[in-house]
Amino acid sequence: MTPFLELSDLLRALFALWALLLCLVNIGSAVLSAVRKHYLFTAFALVLFAPCYFLWQVIFELSLFSKTEQGSEISFIMGVIPWIYWLMALAVLTAAAFIFLGNNIQYDKTHLTPGAIKLYLDQVPCGICCWRESGRVLFSNICMNRLCVDITGDQLLNGNQFRDAVTDNIMILDGKVWRFACREMELDGEPLYEMIASDITSEYAKTEALKNDKAELSHLNSELRDYYLSIDESVRRQEILQAKMNIHDEMNRLMLSTMAADKNNTSELDGIFSLWEQNALLLCMEADKKTVQFKADSVDSLAKAIGLNLIRRGELPPSLSEKQKELFFFTSQEAVVNAVKHARAKNMEISFEQVGEALCCRFTNDGAIPQGEVRFEGGLANIALLAEDQGASLNAEVGDGFTLVLRFENQPIG
Repeated sequence: MTPFLELSDLLRALFALWALLLCLVNIGSAVLSAVRKHYLFTAFALVLFAPCYFLWQVIFELSLFSKTEQGSEISFIMGVIPWIYWLMALAVLTAAAFIFLGNNIQYDKTHLTPGAIKLYLDQVPCGICCWRESGRVLFSNICMNRLCVDITGDQLLNGNQFRDAVTDNIMILDGKVWRFACREMELDGEPLYEMIASDITSEYAKTEALKNDKAELSHLNSELRDYYLSIDESVRRQEILQAKMNIHDEMNRLMLSTMAADKNNTSELDGIFSLWEQNALLLCMEADKKTVQFKADSVDSLAKAIGLNLIRRGELPPSLSEKQKELFFFTSQEAVVNAVKHARAKNMEISFEQVGEALCCRFTNDGAIPQGEVRFEGGLANIALLAEDQGASLNAEVGDGFTLVLRFENQPIG
């Protein structure tokens, strides 16, 4: 079998190159292990490096001194070994070197190492930075480096300077809201500083929306409170107005009945006195009983008592609500009293007329026609206010006779 020394220069050069590449691979594995502080792996890489370097050195020496025979004895001993054993030795060393290099690279993916930690922290969406008391940065991920460039315009080289540049805990950078938190800690008796930047864009937007909703709700509550107070005040005014109308109407009725009574008719006078007694008791009732259900016979009784002939043209429409009916009876009673008191009327006609979608209740008397502009005062003024609160209206028409018109909107007769 051909010794290695008798191979051609080209083949020995290829073997030399092979051995040299193995040396470089093992050196790389040793450096990678040393950086990761895996010193056992470093030693193993150097063990593999030694035979590779030895073979390369033997080949190099054989190339220089093969003809002059001035080389070392060990080189010539290795040279006479058949070349197939050289091939097998280099193949075994190659397999061992690349298996070790592959395991060394794969180690980061299966074990917790500084490289694996750095790879993970570079992928998290928050910024992380750690530095010594002198300002020397021990670690910073990609996100924090980018934030430092946005804030200071320079790379993150000094932790203390970067901390001083962060003027506020909450900062808006490149359309995002970041919260910076810095704390001091101690490691192996040495003080260290850590800063974490968190992306709170979504939380900040929700907080601002919540503040706006809270302010709007507070404003709405204030408006509702004012509205409730205004309702209470409106109800109180209406109750006072109702009480005044009741008192006014009853007093008018009693006074006119007393004036129209026959002084020589004892039974009629007794009836008048009975009415005065009943109304005196009515005024002494509890304050919460402030409404009176006026009926048609009450208006008829009043008209008969004061000597007014009451003529009805049609019945009260059933479509009116209870409050609208109550307003109608208030107006009827006031119209009867005013017709006798101010116009000396003898007859009054009550009729109903449909005008468009409105229902008009007309009270026409044959008394004296008022001169000048007609202004509502006293009881009619109070009724006009009540009508306005219900969406109705009270007006006066002067023609051949005097007509008081109570108009309900959107109310058909049938």
